Amino acid sequence: MKRVLAYGLIWAVLIFGAESASTKSIDRTVSKKIDLVEVDRRIKKLMDRPGMVGLAVAIVEDGEVVMTKGYGTAVAGRHDPVTKDTVFRWASLSKGVAAAALLKLSSEGKIGLQSPVAEYAPSLKMPDANYDVTIEDILSHRTGITSNAYDNWIEAGKPAKMVRASLNKTERQCEPGACYTYQNVAFDSVAEAAETVTGLPYKAIVNEAVFAPLEMTTASLTLEGLEQSAHWARPHGRYGQAFANVKPTYYRLPAAAGVNSSIEDLARWMSAQMDETSVLGNEVLQSMHTPRIETPYEDRKMRRHYPVLKEARYGLGWRIYDYDGRKVIGHRGAVQGYRASILFDPDMKTGVAVLWNSNYSRPAGLPLEIFDQVYGKPKRDWMRLR
Repeated sequence: MKRVLAYGLIWAVLIFGAESASTKSIDRTVSKKIDLVEVDRRIKKLMDRPGMVGLAVAIVEDGEVVMTKGYGTAVAGRHDPVTKDTVFRWASLSKGVAAAALLKLSSEGKIGLQSPVAEYAPSLKMPDANYDVTIEDILSHRTGITSNAYDNWIEAGKPAKMVRASLNKTERQCEPGACYTYQNVAFDSVAEAAETVTGLPYKAIVNEAVFAPLEMTTASLTLEGLEQSAHWARPHGRYGQAFANVKPTYYRLPAAAGVNSSIEDLARWMSAQMDETSVLGNEVLQSMHTPRIETPYEDRKMRRHYPVLKEARYGLGWRIYDYDGRKVIGHRGAVQGYRASILFDPDMKTGVAVLWNSNYSRPAGLPLEIFDQVYGKPKRDWMRLR
C-alpha cells in the first residue's frame, strides 16, 4: 500500500510540477490527441534555457480550451510567477485584430475592401498619384512598396502619420496587388481609415468590434494599457537580460503591433477564429482566412527552419500554410523584449498560442511539436532543445 501511495504521489508531481496554485490549469478538460504531460515536460525543459524568462501557453482542441498555463517569471530574478492572467504584448498578432475590425466596418457598409485607403487615411502617401492602394491591399501586404518600409523611422521615435506621409519616397517593387511586401507603417493606415469613417479612436473601435464581444477583459492597445494591467510581464533580451523600460515605438502603429493581453484572452481570440458562430461571424472569418497572395520569402524561411509548413500565403491579417496536406493559419510577432506565436487548424478547431517575454526564438517551435501530436506524426525537436 505504501508503494502504491508513493507511486501516486510521484505521478501527481510529474503532471502538475511544483508551481503555485495560480499556474495550475493544465487539464481543464481531457485532451484526446495531445499529451499534455509531454507538452508540460517540453516547456519545462525549454524554460531551463538561459534565454527564457516567462512564457504562457494556450491549447484549444476540438473547440475546447484544454490548457492555459504560465511558466517562469514576469521579471528575471524575481519570484513573480507568470500565470494565465499575466499580460504580454502580441506584436504582429495584432494585424488579425485590425483585419477583423475593418471587415466588421465593411459588413456595416461604412467602408469597402476595395475602397482606396488614401481617401480615408490622408496621411498615407504612395510613390505616385496613380498608385491606388485599397484596404484589401493593405491588409494583405500587397502595397507593392519596399518591405518593412521606414520601420527604422518608427524605431527612432518618429510619429506614424509623418512617416506614412514619407512613403511616397519608397521604391516600387510591383503594382499594387501584384506582389507581397510585408508592412507595418503602411499597414497601420487602416487604423486611421477606421477612425475617419466612425469618428472614434481606433482603440474604441477594436474594443466594440472584438475585445468586448469576446470578453477579452485584459486586452488593450496602448503602453498605458499594458502598464496598468493587474499583472504584466516585463521585456527581456535574447539572453534573458531585463530591459529598463518597455519600448513604446510600435504602440504608435496600433493596427500593426499594438495589442496586449493575457494568454487566456489570446485563447478566446484564437477560439473565435475557429467558430463560425462566434461574434466575428462566418463571413468575416472566411474573408480573413482566404489566401490573397503568395509569400515567397516566408516560404524560403519556413523551408530553412520549419519545413513542415509549405505553400506560405497571406490572407487578411493572417498567414496560411499547408501542414502536410492540412490548412493551418497563424502568425508570429516580435517587438523588443516580447515574442508571440499562434497556429490553428480551423477544420479541426484545434490551435496553440504562445506568449513570452524575451527575444529568444525557440518557443516558436512549440506549436509544431503539439501539431505533430494532433496529426499523429513522429516527435520532432522543433524547439531545438537537444
